[in-house]
Amino acid sequence: MFTIKKMKPSEFFLVALTLGLTIFGIIMVFSASYYLSINSWGDPYHFLRRHVIWAILGLVLMFATTMLNYHIYAKFAPLILMVGLVLLGLIFTPLGVEVNHATRWIGVGEFTIMPGEVIKIALIIFVSWYLSKDTTRIKSLVRGFFPLIALAGICAVMLVKQPALSTAITVVGIVVGIMFVAGLNPLVIIGSAFAGGAGVYAFIMADTSMYWYRRLTSFMDPFADPLNTGYQAVQSLLALGSGGVTGLGLGQGIQKSLYLPEPHNDFILAIVGEELGFLGCVVLISAYVLMIWRGISIAINAPDLFGTLIAFGITIMLAIQVIFNVAVVTSSMPPTGITLPFLSFGGNALLLFMGSMGILLNISKQSTKNRSTQDG
Repeated sequence: MFTIKKMKPSEFFLVALTLGLTIFGIIMVFSASYYLSINSWGDPYHFLRRHVIWAILGLVLMFATTMLNYHIYAKFAPLILMVGLVLLGLIFTPLGVEVNHATRWIGVGEFTIMPGEVIKIALIIFVSWYLSKDTTRIKSLVRGFFPLIALAGICAVMLVKQPALSTAITVVGIVVGIMFVAGLNPLVIIGSAFAGGAGVYAFIMADTSMYWYRRLTSFMDPFADPLNTGYQAVQSLLALGSGGVTGLGLGQGIQKSLYLPEPHNDFILAIVGEELGFLGCVVLISAYVLMIWRGISIAINAPDLFGTLIAFGITIMLAIQVIFNVAVVTSSMPPTGITLPFLSFGGNALLLFMGSMGILLNISKQSTKNRSTQDG
């Protein structure tokens, strides 16, 4: 058994960070959703109860993935990818569930799944398996770069149509990041980034009256249209500004009182800033930096290339979502609907992030076993 006594200090540190962020997330979800829960459900504990249940399920999954040898994912990598793609496709069937003009869920009754979260993990496992199975693939444009970019592109298009632009960008970033770690020539990445950026720019500028143009440029001056396209960014900035250095106090925020949309979800960091201030945000972001550092360390010390790529993939996913969420909340990029790992309300994301931390712990445990065998 993988007990606390058998954990290395570094593994215990990762567990402590994960549990600490999750518990803090429960507290902040309750604080941020209090008035929305009363207004929408007549119950101040509606979102809190659901988030606690998902946190418990995430803890169970984290324990399970910690115990499960990560090499088993390689055996089922193509199947895992296929399941992810099928789930993405089901969004465009009657099973798709629309919320706030976006169809990002599939569901039967009360049970819902967010395929955008599932496809991230599926791609991490598949791309890691594909590149580690034959290390020469990454050196070939035909056998390595183009097939994987095409796969990422297909997933991204399906995600944009939901629309889930942030998830699409994250998916591409994960795939490109894993390829870079596997040995892809940086010049290829730079060239592709320029080409992709030029294509997106041309698409947006083709019609400046279209939805995407207004949505993707509103962050540049949100106060120019504070009641429409700039509303979310303005309310977020007001929350952060009113918090000052030390904050208004836990539970004392004002913007969550039906001013800031999604205060318990995409913009929960704004509530953290308002109630706990700049210092609270610094502590929170420092915790994420430490978690990313532990992920990189586990990846570097993994016993094989498959473990290295999976660990880097999970760490890249975490880093991208933290960076994007902070950027959105501070109006440094357009609102894209990206959650803050472990803090934002949302069962699918919390479940899969906690499960991902279990995978990292298992890779670390396998590294320890290999070193012990070699020493012996």
